[in-house]
Amino acid sequence: MNRLQKLVAQSWSCAAVVLAMALLGATAAPAVDGAAPSPPDATASPFANLAGWWGGRGRIRFTDGKTEDVRCRATYFVEGEGNALRQNIRCASQSGKIELKSAVRHTEGAISGEWSEDVYNVRGSLDGSVTPHGFRVGVQSADGGTLSANMDIIVKDTRQMVEIQFFSETLVGLTLLLEKG
Repeated sequence: MNRLQKLVAQSWSCAAVVLAMALLGATAAPAVDGAAPSPPDATASPFANLAGWWGGRGRIRFTDGKTEDVRCRATYFVEGEGNALRQNIRCASQSGKIELKSAVRHTEGAISGEWSEDVYNVRGSLDGSVTPHGFRVGVQSADGGTLSANMDIIVKDTRQMVEIQFFSETLVGLTLLLEKG
């Protein structure tokens, strides 16, 4: 694999991170003080507490054993009576950067949406569900195979943790921690 292909693969992995961020705060935070969280309300807006700026860092893992630090920042705009989310996200690593825009919808406990990345001109879709602690999401590029990943997103207060498992020849996974600014 040449350097350009690796750069694109890493950038697409950052795109997956950005997509995860799109959903990270999309539900009310779990109960505090160790109380068990309530099951999600399928009709409540999971985007209510997401509006504003989020930022954080993480680490991506490659199949060759190497790792790389990633930094991301995002601005979320809640619309449509709280059931629609629009965002602008930027992520950077030593190897490159991405600039992503996405639109996400919530309907009766299901999450779906579209995303586009401006630097590498990549597009795709996402779908998933609200869980008691956050979200479980699948991401796919529009071409059906360039980018495919599963994400688990945990939300607590003003923090989010994202674990991404890639289906890729070059990428293994990514862990990202974010805080609301």
